[in-house]
Amino acid sequence: MGTFSVWHWLIVLLIVVLVFGTKKLKNMGSDLGGAVKGFKDGMKDGSTPDAAATPPAGQVTGNASAEKTTIDVEAKQKS
Repeated sequence: MGTFSVWHWLIVLLIVVLVFGTKKLKNMGSDLGGAVKGFKDGMKDGSTPDAAATPPAGQVTGNASAEKTTIDVEAKQKS
């Protein structure tokens, strides 16, 4: 009574296919696969050390050449 035989699983699979249909099961499978792939890519991107080395956008670094090219957009013109 603890485990099911192969025939039990085939009957359950047949009932699931009859209830949901093959097209809906295919869509659910591809959605699940895409979610797993996205999760793996996200985990891979989070573990790269290069992402921590680059400063976020808009952050001023201590580089002297960057200070020369910085433009103050809130500067007021004298009339």
